[in-house]
Amino acid sequence: MGLGSFVKIFLPKDKVFYSLFEEVVNNLKNMSEIFIKAMNETDYNRRLELLKSLDEWESRNDEVTHKIFIELGSNFITPFDREDIHYLATALDDIADFMWGSAKRMMNYGIEDIDDVTKKFADIINRAVLSLHTGIHELRNMKNLRAVTEVCVNVNSLENEGDDLLDKGMVQLFSTGTNPIEVIKKKDLYQMLETVTDKCEDAANVIESIIIKYA
Repeated sequence: MGLGSFVKIFLPKDKVFYSLFEEVVNNLKNMSEIFIKAMNETDYNRRLELLKSLDEWESRNDEVTHKIFIELGSNFITPFDREDIHYLATALDDIADFMWGSAKRMMNYGIEDIDDVTKKFADIINRAVLSLHTGIHELRNMKNLRAVTEVCVNVNSLENEGDDLLDKGMVQLFSTGTNPIEVIKKKDLYQMLETVTDKCEDAANVIESIIIKYA
């Protein structure tokens, strides 16, 4: 084996991690846009079609996340800390998992009435995912650190917004004399949606850790 071939073994393969993370956030962006579209769809059957389509996107995300872990195990050199790569991949995958979990609850529970709380959660999630989309794409070059920092601050703010919305939603549920079964369904859905915002914050925290270490 020549020296050039030997050295190539220890070099990152075309910054593969950046490409894979960008693919993940592109998938998440599509998922969040489909989800918010479903929440504003008045036709129940059409809404179900949109929600069901998230299954395929979540599966795609699992495949890309698996590729990240494979690359992590086979590459000696990584663009940033190996633990941060693992944490970021896991946090982003969790966003897809809990978004799909929210969609499944809506379908399984037969929730037809999309209330303002649910629509607002969809909007918060969409804005958080769009911010993460920007932040991940900025990681490749690390040239606009202010933009990445703003992403992290924005996602943290949106998570707080999600916390407040959950509180308001719970108060509303338990003070309007809603059917107890419906209360249970909506309570579970709200908590799942709020968890999506938590996972967005987890991903933003990892991004913040990366720029602190490597900027």
